[in-house]
Amino acid sequence: MDTPLIVVNFKTYSSAMAGSADKLGQLMAAVETDARMVAVASAFDLSSVSSISGLEVWSQHLAPVGQGSHTGWLEPLTAIERGAAGTIINHAEHKVPLDHVRDLMAMLPDDFPICACAADVDEARALAELGPTFIAVEPPELIGGDISVTTADPAIVSDTVAAVKEVNPNVRVLCGAGVKNGQDVATAISLGAEGVLLASGVTKANDVPGVLSDLVSLI
Repeated sequence: MDTPLIVVNFKTYSSAMAGSADKLGQLMAAVETDARMVAVASAFDLSSVSSISGLEVWSQHLAPVGQGSHTGWLEPLTAIERGAAGTIINHAEHKVPLDHVRDLMAMLPDDFPICACAADVDEARALAELGPTFIAVEPPELIGGDISVTTADPAIVSDTVAAVKEVNPNVRVLCGAGVKNGQDVATAISLGAEGVLLASGVTKANDVPGVLSDLVSLI
């Protein structure tokens, strides 16, 4: 398995926007770990957060449009110029059609990571046909909750891994929804995932450095 990923989605939490996004990014960059730490920042914060040394920063969304008459869309080349080193797409809070994902992938450089989110095994299988770098399975009903997907529905993790690898063995699988601590991360990896995607477990934590250290403690 390649280096495990800890992907933290900043969303639009007040604790992870503007100056708070910079502070959170700095705390993530300071974690001593062999894991691959990824901050998923708002488009407004890409430039600032991506300037933090030692931190990989992804966009929360991109649109398959070129530079031109596309008011309000998140155009990929500008995002890259402003520091995006990858992106998530099709998050449960920002769903898109499969052809959006396909067309976006066609516009991006080959070495630009794209993590497509899936609500279930069937959607993960369909996304795997497109060949994104990562697929993150996140049951929507568990997102932001107190119970990790690894506890509430471990089969969806292992079944997604099996389905994705059957379609395209090069696609790496992450899992998310309710992930809070190092045991959740370790369990995800034991189920075949190669990392986790989480948000509120970090962004709403009272002790962010402690939570970040705990997340990587069993890797």
